[in-house]
Amino acid sequence: MSLLDIRVPAVLLRIDRNPFHHGTLGAARSLGRSGVEVHVVADSAESPVGASRYVRKMHPPPLPGASPDDVLAVLRRVADGIGRPAVLVPLDDASAIAVGRMRDELAPSYLLPSMPGALAERVADKAELAAVCASTDVPHPTTLIPDSPAEVADAMRRLGLPVVAKWSRPWLLPAGSGLRSTVLVRSVQQARELFLRTAEAGSRLLLQAYLAPGPDRDWFFHGYADHSGAVRAGGPGRKQLAWPRGAGLTAVGCWTPNTQVQALAERLTHELGYRGIFDLDFRRCGATGRYHLLDFNPRAGAQFRLFADSAGLDVVRALHLDLTGRPLPDGTPLAGRAFVVENYAPLAALRAAPGGRELAWYAADDRAPGRVMWAQWCRHVSRRLRERLGTTTTAPTPRLIPRAASPSLTDNEKASS
Repeated sequence: MSLLDIRVPAVLLRIDRNPFHHGTLGAARSLGRSGVEVHVVADSAESPVGASRYVRKMHPPPLPGASPDDVLAVLRRVADGIGRPAVLVPLDDASAIAVGRMRDELAPSYLLPSMPGALAERVADKAELAAVCASTDVPHPTTLIPDSPAEVADAMRRLGLPVVAKWSRPWLLPAGSGLRSTVLVRSVQQARELFLRTAEAGSRLLLQAYLAPGPDRDWFFHGYADHSGAVRAGGPGRKQLAWPRGAGLTAVGCWTPNTQVQALAERLTHELGYRGIFDLDFRRCGATGRYHLLDFNPRAGAQFRLFADSAGLDVVRALHLDLTGRPLPDGTPLAGRAFVVENYAPLAALRAAPGGRELAWYAADDRAPGRVMWAQWCRHVSRRLRERLGTTTTAPTPRLIPRAASPSLTDNEKASS
């Protein structure tokens, strides 16, 4: 007998166009293996997720930059085709924010956690997050929001170099603009050039004190806050390898007990009245030892399957169980369990894993997505190499912001390149 109520299907929603988003595949497998009918609203044309045996149907997603009404229209068409209420699982910030805004309009076609509709948008907004951390006494890097080029220079002097620059609402960044959600700036001029693109970016520019990376400094916490507010499933993890190296998404992570990170996550979600899946990114300050919250993602993180406990519970299954009125089993945390994204860390995928391991793409019971991913990944890498070689053999085009000077710093970009 399935742990989950297989009479209730699930709809996975992702607006961001990224065929290499392994979290979508993880959610499809997690629910599909339990017998749940899984529908995916995402980039169906190229996504390896569509090859999974656990996906009942792929549905075209809303167009990038779609309005809430456009998203609502897509979800209503999907609901009409399914014909019965389904659990809705947003898998990127834009989806989570749109769903939060439309909670009343989506009922009763979709089952959703009960929380204030604006809360997902509030915590995903980098400027709002700084205020949230201040009000809840959760450590957060010093953050300044300049209103003019002169204030940019003043903020840089106050914070010291280098400085982290973030767009307050990264989900609004236009495709093809070359703007990244988070960059490391090393000069006042570079910061001013970014500030002058504020209108194009669609949200405010934040300048934030830089916390240097180092061994055992990058942590994350995935959890599910149930209908009572209790944090269930998930746990704290340590980022062992990132892509790009030293920054960016988690390529190799390990389930590692950390009472300080756990306490911060539970206190923050409790004081906010948060309900549903969440993914938090922390960095430990080398000077003080304090864990600073860098990002609050109001949805499942791409590596959520790291935290599948002895009862088989993860945050996506916890969501389905809670919204269908079923009890959540009490499993034992599997400390030492690893998660590896093969296309970003192929050697790590070949090493022994004494504590157990899950791969993002390969699965013995669902091999097709891995084969499709590798074929697409090879084409992707070849195309990027041709583009780079082309730039070295032709006259360089002036760039406002050099790509080499703009590395991603957090899990926010989630394999967008």
